[in-house]
Amino acid sequence: MSHAEIRMINGDVLGVEGSLDEVEKELSDAARSGGSRFAWLTAIATGERVGVKPDHVVSLRVSNERD
Repeated sequence: MSHAEIRMINGDVLGVEGSLDEVEKELSDAARSGGSRFAWLTAIATGERVGVKPDHVVSLRVSNERD
């Protein structure tokens, strides 16, 4: 499974399931839906769903984590 890393404006890094294209699409869809929308992604560390505010994302890259 592919993973992506999201760097937030506060410096936190969140590893999530999905390719860069899949994660970018979720973030873009949430951003277009309005300022109060979250992109719901799955954290690779815990397997839990996490809501990410698109306007708090600084960068997105391929994760170095291994399955």
